[in-house]
Amino acid sequence: MAVDGEQQQAHRAGIYKQKNKQHKHGKHRTKGEIERENKGRVAVMALTKKQRKEQRKMDRRHKANQLRRNKKDQVLTEKRKLGSRDGPPHLVAVVALHAEADARAVMKLLQGEDVGGLVHKKAGVETAGDSFGLVLPRFKQRFMFIRPDTADLHALLDVAKVADSLVFVLDSALGWDTYGEYCLSTLFPQGLPSHVLVCTGVAALPVKKRVEARRSLARIIAARFPDARIFPLDSGPDAALLLRHLAMQRQRRLGFRSRRAHLLAQRVTYTPGAAGLGTLHVSGYVRGRPLKVDRIVHIVGHGDFQLRQVDAPPDPLPLLSTSRPPKPGKGEDVEMLDEVTQAEDSAAVRVLMKADPSCRESLQAEAEVDPMDGEQTWPTDSELLEAEEARKNRRVMKVPKGTSEYQATWILDDGEESEDAEESSGSEDDEMMEDENDEMEDKDGSESQGHASGSEEEEDEEEISSSMHTSAERHYDEHVNEEQEQEELQRYRQARADDAFPDEVDTPLDTPARSRFQRYRGLKSFRSSPWDPLENLPPDYARIFQFQSFERTRQRVLAEAAQEEDGAMVGWYVTLHIEEVPASVMESFQGGRPLVLVSLLPHEQKMSVMHMLVKRHPSNTLPIKSKEQLVFQCGFRRFRASALFSQHTSADKHKMERFLRPNAPTVMSVYAPISFPTAGVLVFKERDNGMQDLVATGHLLASAPDRVVLKRIVLSGHPFKINRRSAVVRYMFFNREDILWFKPVEMRTKWGRRGHIKEALGTHGHMKCVFDKQLPSQDTVLMNLYKRVFPKWTYDPYVPQPLPWVQQEVPADLAEADME
Repeated sequence: MAVDGEQQQAHRAGIYKQKNKQHKHGKHRTKGEIERENKGRVAVMALTKKQRKEQRKMDRRHKANQLRRNKKDQVLTEKRKLGSRDGPPHLVAVVALHAEADARAVMKLLQGEDVGGLVHKKAGVETAGDSFGLVLPRFKQRFMFIRPDTADLHALLDVAKVADSLVFVLDSALGWDTYGEYCLSTLFPQGLPSHVLVCTGVAALPVKKRVEARRSLARIIAARFPDARIFPLDSGPDAALLLRHLAMQRQRRLGFRSRRAHLLAQRVTYTPGAAGLGTLHVSGYVRGRPLKVDRIVHIVGHGDFQLRQVDAPPDPLPLLSTSRPPKPGKGEDVEMLDEVTQAEDSAAVRVLMKADPSCRESLQAEAEVDPMDGEQTWPTDSELLEAEEARKNRRVMKVPKGTSEYQATWILDDGEESEDAEESSGSEDDEMMEDENDEMEDKDGSESQGHASGSEEEEDEEEISSSMHTSAERHYDEHVNEEQEQEELQRYRQARADDAFPDEVDTPLDTPARSRFQRYRGLKSFRSSPWDPLENLPPDYARIFQFQSFERTRQRVLAEAAQEEDGAMVGWYVTLHIEEVPASVMESFQGGRPLVLVSLLPHEQKMSVMHMLVKRHPSNTLPIKSKEQLVFQCGFRRFRASALFSQHTSADKHKMERFLRPNAPTVMSVYAPISFPTAGVLVFKERDNGMQDLVATGHLLASAPDRVVLKRIVLSGHPFKINRRSAVVRYMFFNREDILWFKPVEMRTKWGRRGHIKEALGTHGHMKCVFDKQLPSQDTVLMNLYKRVFPKWTYDPYVPQPLPWVQQEVPADLAEADME
């Protein structure tokens, strides 16, 4: 207790006193105030936390069951619609993969009485070979069978694009031959629908050899079809079992056709008009998506056209009651009964829709080129004063004609004038001269490596005297095309030189390097150095269309197409009236070729720069050069174009490839109509005799005109004298002015050294270079130069029909090469 008169001392806080943190807001806010300020907005962290909330075990199980049930219902709905009353008939193509396989016998068995169906001969495709319609009331299914001509590769591929199922007829002993393997090599990358393997002639074998024949056949087809089931087809019950399997088989979804309305023409008539053009009336079943009359229709192999009207004639393949149809009596023809029924219903044609001229899409494929687009208006007085002031203060640099301000930024102004400035201002701006320069570079590159082969190439070029030739040798030489042999020899030499010394080119002795390579520039880093994609564009770029974002446009167009519910619905039998069609389309149909129509999505008729990612086919051994004319099959389109090859990388610049590499993915760039992925791509090389060889397969990548493809050339020099980090290099240039011109460009060596030109020595092309490390005596100094290249405008939508294939002309090792 304190003593009276003594004052108690206050407690002093020590260093271990607890100190609470003060509020940073200065004022405490209640939860109600925070909610009123946010006005219902929820923080991003709260949303992500809610989405990442883990579900309970039973919830996850229920969700998986719901997804499984939805997918199962979707598959069952597609199965019920296909071949039923609501959907189109099940289109089946019968393809023989061996010369001894009898596809006609398969078609006859499917029309037999044991199948229990009603055959409609006139319901098939009229002029596309052997075809018929089949109605199975017992299964509530209807089929349409067609046997395309396998010798015509285009007809086979066109039918496979729209067929729901393919029936491959195999030989009971050998499976398929070399041409059958070639057909499979084209069908797989295009997109193979649901398929069935059938073999005939098994019943004719002895009972003890049937099991061994099936096992050997299963081993043969295991490479192409690992889990496939082989159906023997020698009797009526076998055909009924095959039909049941086709009706219950799960259908493969091919994106390029399921997103577009398409049909296979069954009946075609033509009304001639003026100027060799007329109206084509095409009847068939709508497949894929609903067909709109305002959309553009593409006829495969013939071009794009506009619709005028869509009619709804009677269905030639009606699905009758479930009772078994009565068998025709003796001498009674089912085909004649069908003709009478169709004649009675011919008057019941009704018009579904007509095209509105103000709403239907235009056939304009190229943009209108305005020659005054690059011109400017008359300058103002202030702009004239600024230009005069800039002219007085500017530095004078002589650069080759055609060099832009962006290109001239890396050129140093050393005060010296180029004596060949006037020569370089010639007519090399033309596209024709640029192509000649490219050919000279390829020629120089091949000649620069000619020292490696030496006398071997000279011996190949020597002519052998024909005095000692026998009669058989003379007969053999009559069938050899000497010009073609020389061209292939030159191509082989260029491809071999490009593999051994990529992009290396010799500097010409009679032309200054600054004039010869004036369009090229150096890059400090191919990956990070800038390159303006809008610089020095060719005149052809004024004719094409470009999207701000191709992927965003693709997603929007496909989403809108998936939600469309108006137009001719899937499964309807319609007649399309197509305007301004040439008579050659009707002649092609009358000649027995199938006619396939597809309704294009918006913008798919416009021209742009399309890129396709392909890989060289193993069966192709001939070198394929860049900008060589090839035949493309991209989705439903077939055209000819000159492709530009480039590497497939994720950078903003891509190196051009001079030849198609055998084991590397390559991007082919062509001028072609826009197509939205996904779509398979087949690339063919047309021979002089009209035959087409498969050279590459792949898929459609995108439409990107701003993709920068750079062509690289490599100038090589030899280190003459080496003194630690510096070296005297010769044989890269042959005059002092060229050395000063390319002085800013960085150099490298094959051993990984980097350096630059320090100064020129003398007047004969010797130069002193400095590197980051000392050079080995066996090293080679290189200089990389780049220029942007563009594809050639050689688009041709009309591809001639290839000649029928002969079994002996197909490479014998095609099957082994394709399996590898």
